[in-house]
Order: sequence, then C-alpha cells, then structure tokens
Amino acid sequence: MEFTIFILRLAIYILASPMYLLNFLGLWSWMCKKWSPYFLVRFSVMYNEQMASKKRELFSNLQEFAGPSGKLSLLEVGCGTGTNFKFYPPGCRVTCIDPNPNFEKLIKSIAENRHLQFERFVVAAGDNMHQVADGFMDVVVSTLVLCSVVNQEEILREVRRVLRPGGAFYFMEHVAAERSTWNSFWQQVLDPAWYLLFDGCNLTRESWKALERANFSKLKLQHIQAPLPWELVRPHVYGYAVK
Repeated sequence: MEFTIFILRLAIYILASPMYLLNFLGLWSWMCKKWSPYFLVRFSVMYNEQMASKKRELFSNLQEFAGPSGKLSLLEVGCGTGTNFKFYPPGCRVTCIDPNPNFEKLIKSIAENRHLQFERFVVAAGDNMHQVADGFMDVVVSTLVLCSVVNQEEILREVRRVLRPGGAFYFMEHVAAERSTWNSFWQQVLDPAWYLLFDGCNLTRESWKALERANFSKLKLQHIQAPLPWELVRPHVYGYAVK
C-alpha cells in the first residue's frame, strides 16, 4: 500500500510540475494569497448551504457563555468571508482574526449582519494573537482552520490564553478519514498536491487528537460524514471545548 501511494504521488508530482516549479520560485504562495479569497467566497457559500443545520446545532448554545453583562465577546480565528456571522446571537461583540489581508475587502457579511457588534479586524495568524489580551474572550470560534495552521498545538494554546476561565472554543474541521478506507488512501495520495493547491490545507490531519491533548476541562466532540460533494473532505469533527 505504501509503495502504491508513493508511485501515485510521483505521477501527480510529474503532472503538477508547473505548480511545483512556481512554488520553488516563490511565486505560488503569492498567487494563492491573491486567488484563494475569491475561490473561498464561492466555496463558503456552498459549504454553508450544506452544513447550515450542523452550524445551527453547533452554535445554538453560544449565549450560555456570555459574561456577567450578558454580552457575548467572541473571537473568530480565520474568519474568511464571514459565513459564520449569521449564526451568532444578537448583540454579540465580534473580533475577527485572519492572516490574509485580502479578506478584509471581502467581508460583506459585516454589512449584512447588523444584529452583531463588530469590534475590529486583525491581520494575524492564529498561533500569535498577541493583539488579544489574556482571558479577554468568552468564546473563540474556528471553522476549517486547523487543517492549514502550521502548529495546531500552538494555536490551541493561544485559544486557551485568550479565553476567560469557563469560556469555550467552538470548532468544525475536516479531518483524516478512517484508516484502511479508500478515502484515506486517496487522501494520502493527493495530500501533497492538495496542500499546495489549497494554500496549506492538509487532508490527513487527525485534528481531534490535538484537541484531546489541549488540556481543556471539558471536550464535546463528534465525528461525522459531512454532506459535501467532495468525498475527500467529508470526514469532519465538530463540537466545543471549555477552558
């Protein structure tokens, strides 16, 4: 099996050699940063339509984590085009963090979600959120982010740092398929090319293991097969963890 995966990866390397050449020259990452927001606008619409019921279920108890004032302070890491905004409760104070400055121009969702109070947009990576004070947030949200961060443990440490005691981290992530399945086989074959094509996204991450190791006091996590057209990204985990 390992040899078959190696041969198929080699064939894909050859077919995708122009992409790898651009990456070697340092041009591919720049191109991805430019085009990925426009691709993700379209992908996010489709993803939201297919996952709407799961998102409503996931975010249904957000208000339970509001502070003494009754206002919910929420930080979204990797906010992208703001497709989660409509699921947040009225009056929620939202801070957005994303490493791609091009997203700032695309968040039309801010104008479309007047039930929310937007605090600020910060251009930063999730593993270094020094602009956010310790224990400042009631809730941190991250959807389809752990698949592409450089260090999952570091971003989860930052999430715990910015959460107040008793605050919660909400997540929804595509993950590695169950081993010894055809989906797992093709994830392993396509993962290197997928990583370049989709700006650092990994198909084979077992993100639930990082969440289990992150020292939250409570972890509610479910594995599902998402109703998505691309089988490679159907395996998902979603839930929340309490500091």
